[in-house]
Amino acid sequence: MIIGSEEWCALPALGIPAIKVRVDSGARTSALHAFNIKSFKRGDSLWVGFEVHPLQHNRRTIVRCEAPVIDRRLVKSSSGVAEKRYVIRTALQHDGQSWDIELTLTNRDSMGYRMLLGREAMVGRVLVDPAAAFLGGEIAHEQLQSHYLDHTRERSGLQIGLLASNPDLPSNRRLMEAGEERGHHMHFYDIKQCYMKLDAETPEVHYRGGLILNSLDAVIPRVRPDLTFYGCALVRQFESIGIFSLNSAESIGSSRDKVYALQVLLRHGLSIPVSGFADSPIETGELIDMVNGAPLVVKLLEGPQGRGVVLAETRKAGESLINAFKSLQANLLVQEYIQEAEGRHMRLIVVDGKVVAAMQRQSSPGDFRSSAQRSVTASAVKLAAAEKRLAVKAARVLGLKVAGVDVIRSRRGPLLLEVNSSPGLEDIEEVTGKDVAGAMISAIERQLGWKRPLAQPLAAEPDA
Repeated sequence: MIIGSEEWCALPALGIPAIKVRVDSGARTSALHAFNIKSFKRGDSLWVGFEVHPLQHNRRTIVRCEAPVIDRRLVKSSSGVAEKRYVIRTALQHDGQSWDIELTLTNRDSMGYRMLLGREAMVGRVLVDPAAAFLGGEIAHEQLQSHYLDHTRERSGLQIGLLASNPDLPSNRRLMEAGEERGHHMHFYDIKQCYMKLDAETPEVHYRGGLILNSLDAVIPRVRPDLTFYGCALVRQFESIGIFSLNSAESIGSSRDKVYALQVLLRHGLSIPVSGFADSPIETGELIDMVNGAPLVVKLLEGPQGRGVVLAETRKAGESLINAFKSLQANLLVQEYIQEAEGRHMRLIVVDGKVVAAMQRQSSPGDFRSSAQRSVTASAVKLAAAEKRLAVKAARVLGLKVAGVDVIRSRRGPLLLEVNSSPGLEDIEEVTGKDVAGAMISAIERQLGWKRPLAQPLAAEPDA
């Protein structure tokens, strides 16, 4: 059989009548997108129950599956992350033919295709024409809707508002998708279009056109740096009328004041690079001495994430930078340069007191601004226990349920660089394959005591 680079297939034993498959002869094993993966005993055999989003760009259609476990295998993804996965065997149907294949189960939400067909499933059966596609036939959108009519979840969950500025940002889209996947009603609200009624008897939050937002169950604030003051006031208003905010106004404000945040972290015994802060340009020389001289790092306190961070390689360059920024009346922080890090730092995402994902950022040679998107290479990283503890404690002492914590490795141990209350999700989900957006929605569910129903109940009892 000749197949193209992508094909429609079916997994009838799993209740999946149609799934678009990426054909990849470069991959050894086949993989199926799965989440809520739980093992259980059926008789003397080990089984696994899991849920599948069979359709691309659709998280509301969910199929609940069960299958015997034939193996647990360490598999390395295309991003270099090694993961121990359950392996099942099931029948694959394509173009009138059927044969058994092995599938590993993994979360592929950040990938384009819900299933990958590897070469072990193709040996002796198919040849691949990489220039072709859908040689086994196309499936119309109407057919897919008919196939999965009984598996499309109605929105019957929480009313959740996403407070941000741009609905098209990938991180904001992911949060909307993650909430809808779990059956919640997700609403995007532009922070600048919200306004408040401050009243002791009937406090309210309004949206453009007079819509009152008091009936929301929760809000997810993702406040732009230049909207911190108004964004925090808005979140406080929601909190005052009993609406849960994933990050509180107080915690957002604390994390945005970079000097205050560092002072709080130090007060709780957390390590940071030696830093200096002053208002008068007369103190430039002493500031540089405080951080052990050149090379040193100069950070604008009001700069957007990843910008306004400059490496001064000599004392003279440091003095010029500091004085230039001061002449513009810009607040800045001076920090020691951790030379042994060689332009690398780690971004850890903490959700509800747990590190849910982590990646390493490496700046390009000659470009120190390792947070700037155009000059950074992101990769998976293995964390030490001390690094996880540092990130979790940093989020906790600042009161953040969700935080992006930047950590750098030094000879004296891990050091905190910064704690961000609105971390980006796109890169870290792509690199790690972790469902960070889903973890944020789950944190709201736990806080409000809401339990998500399974697509279908399991027939067997789970492991004790």
